[in-house]
Amino acid sequence: MAQLSTHVLDTARGTPAGDVAIALHRITDTGRLLLASTRTNADGRTNEPLLQDLQSGIYELTFHTGDYFLRTNAVVTDPAFLDQIVIRFGVADPVSNYHVPLLLSPYGYSTYRGS
Repeated sequence: MAQLSTHVLDTARGTPAGDVAIALHRITDTGRLLLASTRTNADGRTNEPLLQDLQSGIYELTFHTGDYFLRTNAVVTDPAFLDQIVIRFGVADPVSNYHVPLLLSPYGYSTYRGS
């Protein structure tokens, strides 16, 4: 059974980003369907995979980074440049594991497909 996981690293501080709220949605013909919501632990990871029965389709991960930056006293504008980061991605192979990490700073981010 394929699963979806993520982790968040704060590249400005050089540390895992703990206590970041994350929401996972599946995109359907009728809109967005919330599948899971969680927070990262002290290691910047979720305690469990976000989804353990991965299916083909389009998904969105929303990372609520504005609150994280305020909590860590990062120098940010008001409003924050990156309050929420939404990563929309497709799952073409539902038998493979998908790992979608987020590397972030107050003014930029990157991601990639891991396994």
